Amino acid sequence: MFNKKFFYIILLMLFGGVLSAQAQLKLSLDECIRIALNENPTIKVQEMEITRVDYSHKEALGQLLPTINLAGQYQRNLSLQTMYMDTEAGTMAIKMGSDNTHTAGFQAQIPLVVPQLWKSIKLSENQILQNVEKARANKLSLVNQVEKAYYALLLAMDSKRVIEENHATAKLNADIFQKKYELGAASEYDVLRANVAVTNLEPSILEAENSINALLFQLKVLMGMDVRTEIAPSQELNDFRGEMYARALNNTLGADTTLANNTSLKAMDLQTDYLKKALDVQKMAWYPTLTGSASLMWHSMNNGSPFSGLRWSRASNVGLAIAFPIFQGGQRYYKQKQAEIAVEEMKWQRENLERSLHMQVATQNDVIVKNLKQIESNEAGVTMAQKANDIMQQSFKIGAASFIQLRDTEDALMAARLAYYQAIYNYLVAESDLEFVLGNTHYVRN
Repeated sequence: MFNKKFFYIILLMLFGGVLSAQAQLKLSLDECIRIALNENPTIKVQEMEITRVDYSHKEALGQLLPTINLAGQYQRNLSLQTMYMDTEAGTMAIKMGSDNTHTAGFQAQIPLVVPQLWKSIKLSENQILQNVEKARANKLSLVNQVEKAYYALLLAMDSKRVIEENHATAKLNADIFQKKYELGAASEYDVLRANVAVTNLEPSILEAENSINALLFQLKVLMGMDVRTEIAPSQELNDFRGEMYARALNNTLGADTTLANNTSLKAMDLQTDYLKKALDVQKMAWYPTLTGSASLMWHSMNNGSPFSGLRWSRASNVGLAIAFPIFQGGQRYYKQKQAEIAVEEMKWQRENLERSLHMQVATQNDVIVKNLKQIESNEAGVTMAQKANDIMQQSFKIGAASFIQLRDTEDALMAARLAYYQAIYNYLVAESDLEFVLGNTHYVRN
């Protein structure tokens, strides 16, 4: 059923040029993927290619139907053929023919027994299936790219927020030391150290901003949107945290790893089938062909002006033509051998690809399990770092801790939070890559 919310999103995207500069479109990951699958130019081109190949298949089927031509010909004899006859009176020269010859009528031809053509049509059917699978592969790849771009954008935004919070704390400390210095309660060294802590964080903020802008641009390109349209994610990395274990158990760790839906294997199987059919085509080159023909023609011959004294006579005929291939210099034999080798090569290539894909699946599952444990560990690390920072804040207020110790705990908290978000990002990317390898995503039909 068509989603009304998604319909409005598409309308906003299409008329993004008329939106004001301040308008911002909030998009979830699901909305970004659906827009990309509908508007990405690569997907549109591939869908057009499927239609083009379908027309090509219909063209091949047309070769089985009769071909009918309306033919016409005019011939002007500049000199007539002379025939000589020996008589008792001597040799007699007789002019044969007429000045003008007109021919017009219909000619038809139909293939009756054409084994090679019949097998060639199977090739065009296979090409349609190959293009359908290629379109599915492009969609799976696009989903994977959009997911990773979206996750990277969330990571950059979360990282920027964490660094900005640390920067705000460092700036607050610098302001406090400046006031203490003015009152004579702090040294100039303390003020300089606090200001250096503020300055050291500013390049990281700028770097995060640049990363966010680049990722937003990349996401809009993948979605086929006008780059001037203002968009922003409506989710955060933590929003995926709650579903993570359920997805890992139900969709990822317990997923079917038979690679039945892997697009690379499917494409290779279709290509192998194509080569086998091409081999059949070569084998059919040894068989005879039978073609039927028919014609209905009108002829006229006259002298003088081409347009006067026309006398038309009708002639018609039907016929059969059979051709037995006898010898072609060994071409058919060697073409058949080449096709046989190509089929054998695909067998070994598939075996090697399948082995490599099984290794990728095992690796990605290991990465997912590792990142799930890493998230738990980092989450506990954030809790401890936050508690340590709170204790150090109280100690610093009563003079029981130095500024260096305070900054150490603040930096440790920032590092723990960044590591936590990085672990979530790593898990999500690994899960997306695994879905791509397995060809399992609800956004694309198998």
